[in-house]
Amino acid sequence: MNRYQKLFNTLKNNKEGAFFPFVLLGDPTPKLSIKIIEALVEGGADGLELGMPFSDPLSDGPIIQKSNLRAFNAGITVEKCFNIITKIRYRYPKLPIGLLMYANLVFSNGIENFYSNCHKVDIDSILVADIPIEEAKVFIKTSLKYDINQVFICPPDSNVDLLRKISKYSCGYIYLLSRTGVTGTEKHANLIAPDILNKLRSYNSAPLVQGFGISNINQVKKIIKAGVDGVIVGSAIIKIIENYFDKIDVMIKEIKIIAKNFKSASINS
Repeated sequence: MNRYQKLFNTLKNNKEGAFFPFVLLGDPTPKLSIKIIEALVEGGADGLELGMPFSDPLSDGPIIQKSNLRAFNAGITVEKCFNIITKIRYRYPKLPIGLLMYANLVFSNGIENFYSNCHKVDIDSILVADIPIEEAKVFIKTSLKYDINQVFICPPDSNVDLLRKISKYSCGYIYLLSRTGVTGTEKHANLIAPDILNKLRSYNSAPLVQGFGISNINQVKKIIKAGVDGVIVGSAIIKIIENYFDKIDVMIKEIKIIAKNFKSASINS
């Protein structure tokens, strides 16, 4: 079994949902990025979703856009992102680590070369946010070659044909999109319609993990209670980096607290 399979089996037995935090590598600096990730794991993160900074993040709201800028201002590069991942993987050999990317970052480095580098640093999954499954043949083929889970997004308005395709090709987990629009804590996260959850599972899908607009523990409790296998939380965490980037000790403390709270909310009581 791969890391995702082992994790979700353990969580299911413990009646827990997965808590995956999302942060951008290199924010606010490469060195602090490592400390932030360590704080998230110490706070209870079951796995990691990591972003590589991108100059035109169309799906992201102002909080994550500013995170991109901070990372670029600190001199982050794709090479430095891989260096950070190498250190995180060495420290947490059993932790699922996924990348959430924009396609241009993969294309600009060459699909083959990018996936090869991900394999070398032992990345578990890649989600290319702006590539629909209908256009993802080369990504699926390359992910299989390098033994990487290719994750796909399931929009809230997916038809039966799309649900079938996503169930067939999304590995590791399926990213359930709470709503359309851009990321950010100022928006709400809708519960996924039960018929979508049921239909995906009827196709023997990978575990279902919901993201986009999840900003508080009550949302997490409702999502897990509704039968979703886990949550991805980004902007609520990144906002702490923005608020305390000049008060490092406070930042790390607050990140541990919020991670602990989100993880606690994912446990079925």
